[in-house]
Amino acid sequence: MSSPQRRRDARHASGEPAAPPKAPLSAERITSAALALVAEEGYDALTMRSLATRLGTGPASLYAHVVNKADLDELLIGRLCRDVLLPTPEPNRWREQITDVCVQLRDRYLAYPGISRAALAIDVTDLDVLRVNEGMLAILIGAGIAPQTAAWAIDALFLYVGAYAMDVAAAQGGGGDSRHHGSRQRADLIARFENLPSDRFPQIRAHARALTSGTEHERFSFTLDLLLRGLPDSSAQAAPSPTA
Repeated sequence: MSSPQRRRDARHASGEPAAPPKAPLSAERITSAALALVAEEGYDALTMRSLATRLGTGPASLYAHVVNKADLDELLIGRLCRDVLLPTPEPNRWREQITDVCVQLRDRYLAYPGISRAALAIDVTDLDVLRVNEGMLAILIGAGIAPQTAAWAIDALFLYVGAYAMDVAAAQGGGGDSRHHGSRQRADLIARFENLPSDRFPQIRAHARALTSGTEHERFSFTLDLLLRGLPDSSAQAAPSPTA
């Protein structure tokens, strides 16, 4: 029987290509593969088993690098937050700056359908996620907003951005009714509203076009503006109280 070395030499002499070595597993490689899977198939397709299959290994191998699915979810959101650009706080532009951070998060979530479910479920300990929280706090507190108010506002903003991204993902995936629809769907919806019984739904019938107006992102911007205008900045807080 020939030695292993001779068999390898014979294989190379025949032109048979050698199998490329597998890259070693790591948390970074697992996270990258998970994001690629979600981008192609949606977050619902992501399980430890489907991820292991994609990586050409068994699920048990993943647990040497990822504690569990919840840990993987935090790694995913951390990776998305890693590239969010955080501005140097400018108190006179704080609403614009916070809006920009929220838009960046929105666009990252939308690139990976359904992944905002993970963002809404995690307990935030990942340093990349905390970096975004820190940056948003710096913007709001720098504008003279009380720390507790700033913290609660950031919670509300994260919830809204995550829920918005989930709604868009559901609409794009045929997951049910949504406010986000094309012109043909909008026309159908207007017709349905305008044909409702007038004695029970007079307002919906009368304002069907207004109720169905706006693009996805127009409604997103409207809601962010509504949330942020409820926060008093330093100039509002410093205003003198009206005299009796």
